[in-house]
Amino acid sequence: MSPTTQSRPLPMAITTYLERSVSAKPASARATFAENAVVVDDGKTYTGEAAIAAWLAETVTEFEYTTTQLRIEKDETATTVVNRIAGNFPGRSVDLSYRFELDAESGLIQALTISI
Repeated sequence: MSPTTQSRPLPMAITTYLERSVSAKPASARATFAENAVVVDDGKTYTGEAAIAAWLAETVTEFEYTTTQLRIEKDETATTVVNRIAGNFPGRSVDLSYRFELDAESGLIQALTISI
């Protein structure tokens, strides 16, 4: 099955992560991840609660930016949200793909891969 544009609302963990990760307290987004979750961002892998909490805290200190959601796609195993990020970083604007895999039991984020 090929990816499709999703018209239904996003799962709660994804919506909450996207809102909290750009808030004044991005570390609060940690609650949206399963205990043994894995995040891949900018070529680095963060596994488990402590590593993900540190990654969340670090991301807010690097740049100031705004986020505009462009599209949502869903396949059998993941939901992908593509956001345009604009801010005071090299290039000033980039479209990032956030690929979320959720834990079937808890509904929390089991894996998140962020890529261009």
